[in-house]
Amino acid sequence: MTYQGKIDEFRSTIGSRGAPWDAIDPESAARMKIQNRFPTGLDIARHTARIMREDMAAYDADPAAYTQSLGCWHGFIGQQKMISIKKHFGSTKGRYLYLSGWMVAALRSEFGPLPDQSMHEKTSVPALIEELYTFLRQADARELGMMFRDLDAARERGDAVETKRLEHAIENHETHVVPIIADIDAGFGNAEATYLLARKMIEAGACALQIENQVSDEKQCGHQDGKVTVPHEDFLQKIRAIRYAFLELGVEDGIIVARTDSLGAGLTKQIAYSSEPGDLGDQYNAFLDCDEVEPGSIGNGEVLITRDGKLMRPKRLPSNLYQFRQGTGEDRCVLDCITALQNGADLLWIETEKPHIGQIGGMVSRIREVIPDAKLVYNNSPSFNWTLNFRQQVYDAWAEEGRDLSAYDRDKLMSVDYDGTDLAAEADERIRTFQKDASREAGIFHHLITLPTYHTAALSTDNLAKRYFGEEGMLGYVRQVQREEIRQGIACVKHQNMAGSDIGDDHKEYFAGEAALKAGGEHNTMNQFAAA
Repeated sequence: MTYQGKIDEFRSTIGSRGAPWDAIDPESAARMKIQNRFPTGLDIARHTARIMREDMAAYDADPAAYTQSLGCWHGFIGQQKMISIKKHFGSTKGRYLYLSGWMVAALRSEFGPLPDQSMHEKTSVPALIEELYTFLRQADARELGMMFRDLDAARERGDAVETKRLEHAIENHETHVVPIIADIDAGFGNAEATYLLARKMIEAGACALQIENQVSDEKQCGHQDGKVTVPHEDFLQKIRAIRYAFLELGVEDGIIVARTDSLGAGLTKQIAYSSEPGDLGDQYNAFLDCDEVEPGSIGNGEVLITRDGKLMRPKRLPSNLYQFRQGTGEDRCVLDCITALQNGADLLWIETEKPHIGQIGGMVSRIREVIPDAKLVYNNSPSFNWTLNFRQQVYDAWAEEGRDLSAYDRDKLMSVDYDGTDLAAEADERIRTFQKDASREAGIFHHLITLPTYHTAALSTDNLAKRYFGEEGMLGYVRQVQREEIRQGIACVKHQNMAGSDIGDDHKEYFAGEAALKAGGEHNTMNQFAAA
């Protein structure tokens, strides 16, 4: 519907009500409705799920069409990210948000900072989803509000061409509301608990939920030790629970991202149920580290299984956990991924210990022998030392080529002394093209950095504190922050506008007319940034 069509629709509605509604302006009502395109979280989830499905199909047709996101721990951070993307690239297409359970635990728990072990309140996750979308919707309202003001000014000037251009721009406004891939950890309990939390997350607006195959009450960060996985059937129950939640709420296109931590997980809490040789439980148990047992040597309280007609004793730790055989991680990852996709998951996540395209691509190739369109969400993790990893990868590649490496010490390649070398330049180029190369060669549809804004907040705050509390004083803020905001066109330099002051003034005018007491008058100090 055109902009004028929306106004006419409200004019008809208001006119049918008669005198009691005479003070309601149809155009103001139309503007408020346009500024609130997504009234509920479910409206957001349905809209963004369609976006992701379209993007997945585009990637299947061309691996260069991969997507990206950054993890955001506050609504304001997510909002500023999307405003920046629209400013620099003109479109939000292919750019999402990521909600990291790690950052919820570290930054949003009522207990204070916590490790990534699912100890934070489960409701804090849907609360952050709702917060992120509140800020993104406000970014829409703010941007449209400024367009409405420009439209009014064009009308007052009698500029018909600019008026028509702005009406068209309003009708075709691209929203800041984009997909969020949200971390549900290991489900925070059994399948029913997973279903209940999934519902809350979807109702808040999440179109894509990422769930991992660790034991819920033993959950660890994917880049730490001590990870414990569950048998496949336990994990598949939770995948089905999430799908039922999506379907119940009418989000048929909802996305399930199945994450496997098996590459770094050497332990399991339970032996899988198996009813016949070769079934899924038997395949899981085949990875257990076992010793053959003679019937006469069975001790008290031992747990035994049979394998190939032999009686076997799984290696059981004092923690009551069982360990897998060394070197089985990749095989377990491949089986995890295949079974997840065969049972309702849409995308895969393989948590690796380093960013190595060959390693990732090797596993994806094996998965695609069974599921040809399998594709990954991949964590470009800050837990990786990207500089050292890629310098070592280049070092090893050059060693295979027989190049002279006498000027380099492989164990000390992180040193600043190597920053100007050819090896460092080659490593940086591989880092720069990693996402493009990995999407082409390793089936990665979506690249994300889990914790970037955690690190940027720490870095920028450290720099400001060093300068402001040091000899620079106020200049430390002005030169490094405000002056750069002005010169780089950072929207929040006008922080009153960003916080919604102008939107509030518009509403005051709608509600009170000439009696409105507005904040944006001539004495508002934000006017000092009018030319910014």
